[in-house]
Amino acid sequence: MTDQRNGEDPRFDLSFEAPAGEMQRVSPLVRRLVAPNPGPFTFTGTCVYVVGAGEVCVIDPGPDAPAHLDALLNGLAGERIAKILVTHTHRDHSPAARVLQRATGAEILGCPPHFPARDLALGEANKLDASNDADYAPDRALADGEIIAGPGYTIKAWATPGHTMNHVCFELVEENALFTGDHIMGWSTSIVAPPDGAMRPYLDSLARLRDADHAIYWPGHGGPVSQPQRFVRAVLHHRRAREVSILAALEAGPRSIPEIVEKVYEKLDSRLKGAAALSTLAHLEDLHMRELVETDGPPQLTGFFRRR
Repeated sequence: MTDQRNGEDPRFDLSFEAPAGEMQRVSPLVRRLVAPNPGPFTFTGTCVYVVGAGEVCVIDPGPDAPAHLDALLNGLAGERIAKILVTHTHRDHSPAARVLQRATGAEILGCPPHFPARDLALGEANKLDASNDADYAPDRALADGEIIAGPGYTIKAWATPGHTMNHVCFELVEENALFTGDHIMGWSTSIVAPPDGAMRPYLDSLARLRDADHAIYWPGHGGPVSQPQRFVRAVLHHRRAREVSILAALEAGPRSIPEIVEKVYEKLDSRLKGAAALSTLAHLEDLHMRELVETDGPPQLTGFFRRR
C-alpha cells in the first residue's frame, strides 16, 4: 500500500463491509457474494459476482470451500447457472468452478490455463507456485474482445496480463461495468510476482484500461471503484513512483532486494514483505530490460542490483 497523503496516489478504500455468505444486489444486473476467505492478500474475501436473472453467469466462483459453495447455490435457488467465467487461476478465484460445474452442468469460460511469464532461471524457485490452480481447465478460453451473451446481458472479454499472464477482465456491456479480478482493486495495489506475472504487460494492461471509458469497476476483492480512469491513472503514477524509489535506493551502490524493500516500503506489514520482494523483482526485471539497472546473470530474488 502507499501513502495516501499524496493526492496523486491511489485512494485506497478499506471501508468495505459486505458480510461473507450473503448474496447482495449491487446493480440492476449484478449480485455479489463474498467468500469466507479473508487475509492479507484477499482483504475481506473473494468477491463472486452473478450477472443476470433466471439464467445467470457466475464470475470467479472462488475457493473450493463447501460452506461457500452452499451459500452460492442456495443464493441462486430456482435459477439456472449457465456460464462460469474465470478471470485468472489463483486458488482464491477459480477452484470452485469445477465443483459448480459438476453441480449445475454450466460451461466454464474465460482465461486460459495458467502459464508463466518466463521460464525459471537456474537455481530459481517459484515462491507462489502453490497459489496457482493447476487443475483449472476451461471448456473454452475466451479471446480478447470475444463476446458472450445471456438473457438480458452481454459480456466482453478484455485480456489484461500482468498480475498473472492469463488474466482476463469482463465487461458488462449493458452497464458499462468491468469485472477486474485482481488486475485493479480499490483496497490495495495488485501484486505482480515473477515468474507468474510481469511488470511490463501489467503496466500496458493498466494503460489500456486508462484509455477505456468504463463507468465502474467490480474488483475480485473489496468494494467497487467508482471513478475508474482517475483511479487507474493514480495506480500508474504509484508504479512510476515505486520505480523512481527503487532507482534512488540504488544510487548508493549495489543492493539486494531485501535491502531495497526496507528502503522503499515504509511501515510495511511483515506478512507482506515476501510480496513486496516479488513486486520489487518485477520492477527490477523491467528496469533491467530497459537497461537502467544491471545484475550478474538474469534478475533473481537473490541477486544484487546496480544502476547503470
